[in-house]
Amino acid sequence: MTDTAAASPARLAVLTSGGDAQGMNAAVRGVARTAMSRGAEVFAVYEGYQGLVDGGDAIRRFTWGDAGNILGRGGTSIGTFRSKEFRTRQGRLKAAKNLVERGIDRLVVIGGDGSLTGLDAFRAEWPGLMDELADAGLISPEMAAAHPALMIAGLVGSIDNDLVGTDTTIGADSALHRIVDAIDAITATAASHQRCFVIEVMGRHCGYLALMSAIAGGADYVLIPELPPADGWEEQMCAELRRGRAAGRRESIVVVAEGAQDRTGEPITSEYVRATISRINGEDARLTNLGHVQRGGKPSAYDRWASTWLGYSAALEALTAGPATEGVVLGIRGSEIVRLPLAEAVARTRRVPELIAAGDYDAAMGLRNEDFTDMARIFTELTHPNRVTTKEDSPRVAILHAGGLAPGMNTAARAAVRLGIARGHTMLGVRNGFTGLLRGAVDELGWEDVEGWTGAGGAELGLRRDVPGVEQFYAISRALEDHRVDALMVIGGWNAYQAAHLMQGEADRYPAFRIPIVCVPATIDNNLPGSDETIGADSALNEIVDDIDRIKQSAAATTRCFVVETMGRHCGYLALMGGLAGGAERIYLDEDGIGLDQLNQDVRWLRDSFGRGRRLFLAVRSERASESYTTDFLGRLFEGESHGLYDVRTNIIGHVQQGGEPSPADRLLATRMAAAALDVLARELGADEPTARYLGLRGGRIEDHPLAHMTEYVNSVKRRPRTQWWMELRPVVAAVGREPSS
Repeated sequence: MTDTAAASPARLAVLTSGGDAQGMNAAVRGVARTAMSRGAEVFAVYEGYQGLVDGGDAIRRFTWGDAGNILGRGGTSIGTFRSKEFRTRQGRLKAAKNLVERGIDRLVVIGGDGSLTGLDAFRAEWPGLMDELADAGLISPEMAAAHPALMIAGLVGSIDNDLVGTDTTIGADSALHRIVDAIDAITATAASHQRCFVIEVMGRHCGYLALMSAIAGGADYVLIPELPPADGWEEQMCAELRRGRAAGRRESIVVVAEGAQDRTGEPITSEYVRATISRINGEDARLTNLGHVQRGGKPSAYDRWASTWLGYSAALEALTAGPATEGVVLGIRGSEIVRLPLAEAVARTRRVPELIAAGDYDAAMGLRNEDFTDMARIFTELTHPNRVTTKEDSPRVAILHAGGLAPGMNTAARAAVRLGIARGHTMLGVRNGFTGLLRGAVDELGWEDVEGWTGAGGAELGLRRDVPGVEQFYAISRALEDHRVDALMVIGGWNAYQAAHLMQGEADRYPAFRIPIVCVPATIDNNLPGSDETIGADSALNEIVDDIDRIKQSAAATTRCFVVETMGRHCGYLALMGGLAGGAERIYLDEDGIGLDQLNQDVRWLRDSFGRGRRLFLAVRSERASESYTTDFLGRLFEGESHGLYDVRTNIIGHVQQGGEPSPADRLLATRMAAAALDVLARELGADEPTARYLGLRGGRIEDHPLAHMTEYVNSVKRRPRTQWWMELRPVVAAVGREPSS
């Protein structure tokens, strides 16, 4: 697939079908604006496939402005409908006629597996439909000959996250936000009354929402379709709830997927779970069914930028496809767009409930992605531990935070402590980073010491940005010896990695440094080597997008230009992804620099655009994009050249990007990273010559690398990786940010 549209003018239609999902609007916007930027004419089909069947005003020409204010809206602005008529050949014949009469032979559909199955059938039947329409005199033979094939692309809009072969589907992250927000709120009231709550979430055949929300929300028990519990699960569940209460917990949370069932295929309803807890444990358990609130609300930052990227890719796919091109569904795996054969992807997705019904749970889990299977194993460890007390003479593992604050640090520490204890380690907490270590501020952490840390912002262990100097290594080595530290887990950003790297380099001089060391990436800047994502970056993006939303609302009755500054130092991740998710027309990065010629072009574009009726312009600038052309300078420049057409405001978002509670994605990443870090330390503890390692998430898989070679993969002056995958999204920003006429 190339990045250019077909040479001849093309007409493309986009529709949403099936259940709505947050992020569908972002995908529609991405499809429409990308196609327009490639010279295509775009049509929106209202009310899904039914709109194709009905024709008339249900198929409307879409303009650049039509896609202007939908990025941050929930639901789908072009409507959706479960069309029975389209499932018939007669219905598809009407749909084909309505499309070809408008010269449309390229179609992007955003929906679930049923919608994509209908799309594939429509594509396969298209030549026969053209012949039938021509034979009946409903279209001319010339018209049929001009449109011999339907070129398609599919995107999955489903909060269930059930497409086999991809990491996530449009809407799943936002739904997880709704659920975890609800669990956090319910946990507070449950703790107040020392009560148990059963929470039902969506997921007929896929337990993604239930499992991930249970982990991110710190729940005690979860029931999902892919892993039905063994006989006697009721007693086991109630025993685990009692153990938690005996250990000091004031609340209990059980999450149930709507499609949960036992091993005989009988449904396990949330009401049955509630009644069982009340009967066995003798307490007044309460039930909350979250229902359609999971589909509601504005999309998360991820569901904005990822859906925009998917829409961009789908538009290119449909525009560059030919008559012989296989129909595909596009998804995201790791940090890449993947193209999956549509029919095969749908068939594999539908295979999961068949395997569950057949009792082949291992095969059903095998079709889920690695993240899902990892988290299922980790949740079992956390809720059904082998032990909850420290084992005597066990390896002593110290946890330390360093660098800047990142939401999710507490989550990582909590998971590390509990998983470490369950695996037979003695877990130690170092207070206030390397400064605390050299002062001997080290305490043993028990199971209950980290209660409530899962969703807490900040860093309970404290942290410092200080990188210890060579003169401090002796004191640090003595502290490690005094506290009998056998392994060290460093959770943090650039300074954390640098400090651990220096320690590793001094191991020959200080025997106490000859221990396994593992660095866990936690920084909002997302600027560490070997990892597509770092703990905290997603939370920061959500803060940025929330601020941009409010900034835009403040300009509702004005004509205004905003220049917003994000954090990130010399790494443009937050600016680029925040700008893409916030709908920025212009993004300024240190990686690209800012030049005077470029600013002159921007000023002329601003005047022309506002002169044609624009009411709002948003530019996002990374804090170190230029030493000379600061945010204040850009604001004064744009204001000085406005000629009264608009006014200008600047906004430096600041440290709120590091504050607040961690997002669900950051809680999950932190938990998974902590488990992987313990795996690495266990391996290195058994080695003759233990090494220092750092973790990274690549392609959905957590890998570890030698810390000694870290500098080979980073620009040490700019403090960022030499390869930054998100820079490949600059064409997406260009395609959706400014209308082609400019």
